[in-house]
Amino acid sequence: MLNVVEVDEPPKIVLRSKTYIDLYTRPEATIAKRHEIMNEWYRIQLKKQIPELIEKWEKKLNVKVGEWQVKLMKTKWGSCTIEKKRIWLNLELAKKPICCLEYIIVHEMVHLLERRHNERFSAFMDNYFPKWRSYKAELNRSPLRHENWSY
Repeated sequence: MLNVVEVDEPPKIVLRSKTYIDLYTRPEATIAKRHEIMNEWYRIQLKKQIPELIEKWEKKLNVKVGEWQVKLMKTKWGSCTIEKKRIWLNLELAKKPICCLEYIIVHEMVHLLERRHNERFSAFMDNYFPKWRSYKAELNRSPLRHENWSY
C-alpha cells in the first residue's frame, strides 16, 4: 500500500515493510509527478535484480544476452529482438513477485533458442522452468498498467 507523506524536501521513497511504501513528496507535486517518482523508483529496484537473473540463465541455457532494458509497455510483459539478442522487460514487473520476473527473463531468453511459441519452445520452457505455466497464469490475471492511480 502506498502512503503519501507531504514534506518540503526532495522526494524519496522508503520501503517501510512488505505492505507499505512511503512516498515523501512536496505538497505541490502533481499526481503525474508522483507517478513519475514512483516509476523511477520501481525502475531502479527492477534493474538491481535483472543482471543476476540473466547471468544465471545464460549459463543454464547456454545463450548470451547482448543487451537488456526496462520500459513501460502497454501490452507485453517482455519482448526479445533475436537478431540483436536484446531483451526488453516491462517496468510493471517490479510490482510482481521475483518468480514472475524470472519467468519473463527465461521466456525471452528461450526465444534466443526458438523464435516461435511452438512445441519446441514449450519443451525448452518445460525442461528449464517447469512451473512456467503457473507464473504465466498469474501475470495474465493482473492488468499490465494502472492508468487510474491516485495518490
